[in-house]
Amino acid sequence: MLRVIDDNGSLGTMATNDAIKLAMEKGLDLIEISPNASPPVAKITDYGRFQYTTQKKERDARAKAHITETKNVQIKIGTSERDLELKAKKASEWLREAHRVKLDLFLPGRTKYMDVKFLEERLDRILRLVTEEYKIAEEPKKSPKGLTIVIERGTVKPKKEMRPPREKTEGAVPKVEAPVAPVIVEKKS
Repeated sequence: MLRVIDDNGSLGTMATNDAIKLAMEKGLDLIEISPNASPPVAKITDYGRFQYTTQKKERDARAKAHITETKNVQIKIGTSERDLELKAKKASEWLREAHRVKLDLFLPGRTKYMDVKFLEERLDRILRLVTEEYKIAEEPKKSPKGLTIVIERGTVKPKKEMRPPREKTEGAVPKVEAPVAPVIVEKKS
C-alpha cells in the first residue's frame, strides 16, 4: 500500500501495482518520496524534472549556507596604536563577513601575573577601534597564552562603557621636585 500524490495533490492510498499502472497511463514515473512514512509516500511525476528540482534546491541551500570561521588577532601589552588600528580594521572586516574574531592578548613571562583590570583595559584599547557593530560572544578569560575574548557580529555593543584613552593636556600641573640645598665644598690649603 502506498499514499500516492501527483502535481495536483493527493490521489489517496492504493496498492503498488495500481499506482504503477496509473503512472504508466499518464506517461510518467512513480517515485518513492518518503519510504519511512506510514504508509510510504510516492509521487507520480517526470523523473528528470524531479531530479532537476531536487538538485536545484540543494544548490540553493548550499549557496545560502555560510560557514563561520573564528579568526584570530594577537596583540601584546606594548602594541603601538598604529598596529592596533590595523588589527582592528582587519577584525572589522572579518566581522562584516560574519566571522567570529578571537582577540588574544599575548602575555609573555611575568606579564601573565599582572592585574586583570589592567589587562582588560589593554583589550579595550583594540575593542574601541573596531568599527563594526559587535557583541561579546565570550567574556575575557585567562588562557595559557594570556587573556582571550571572542566577539561576533551583532547589534549590541558591549554593555560596559569604555573610557576614552587619556590624552596629554597642555597646562597640566608639572611634577614638582623638592629643592636641593647647595653643597659647599671647602678646599684645604
